[in-house]
Amino acid sequence: MNLKIGIDLGSTLIKVVFVDDGELIWRGLTATAPGQEALAFRLIEDGRKALGLPDGFGAGLAATGYGRNLFQAADLKVDEINAGALGAFRRSGGAARNVLNIGGQDLKALSLSEDGRLLDFRMNDKCAAGTGRFFELAARILDTPLEDFDRLSGYAGAEVELNSTCVVFAESEIVSLLSRGVKRESIIKALNVSVARRAAGLLDRKALSGCLWLDGGPAQNSGLLAAFEDELLTEVRALPEPLYTVAYGAAVSLTGFGNDAIT
Repeated sequence: MNLKIGIDLGSTLIKVVFVDDGELIWRGLTATAPGQEALAFRLIEDGRKALGLPDGFGAGLAATGYGRNLFQAADLKVDEINAGALGAFRRSGGAARNVLNIGGQDLKALSLSEDGRLLDFRMNDKCAAGTGRFFELAARILDTPLEDFDRLSGYAGAEVELNSTCVVFAESEIVSLLSRGVKRESIIKALNVSVARRAAGLLDRKALSGCLWLDGGPAQNSGLLAAFEDELLTEVRALPEPLYTVAYGAAVSLTGFGNDAIT
């Protein structure tokens, strides 16, 4: 085996992947909390057991994400922009040129060259609107699991709009819509449209050619993909297993590093 491990210590989730010769063979995640290094090692141990690897098995370790500097055992530390670019390029089979990462607390728009080099990137401001946190807040207010957003958005009835770009005001809008008897399915669709409209503002539409690839947890919501297609009038695809793209990119960044034993 040519085993590499990528650890993405994100703002809301810690993700760990095991990669063998470029193939993602195991993945796991847990909520971000104090003691991030210990939580990451716990996921690594889960992966070891699941794959039947011996104690002290050899593997290179790469850390990325906001908490990467907290993982002292890493052989390599990669910033999440470059890890995301490499991961998106490889996970798209080399097709990705424009990538929008919807993270827990920010949005990142990446432009890639034909050989996968990062050409440019843009990030949103310090506002949670349009991020994973935004969807989590909406899920709590609607008393609906995030994993149900994908299915429910297809059953929207009357068209409604969310006009607020601020999370605090959007919360008030959602509560007001519920009190008026608006179906949660319609509110979820309105959320998708609102996020797509806001996130699209990060993209250079003149330079946007071909497909836009979505990354991050919300990319699993087909209603959001449809909202982006309506907003941008271009094809939009989700990367495979989009929660793990950045961790995967960190792992494949280890090419050329030796397999150091984990103790």
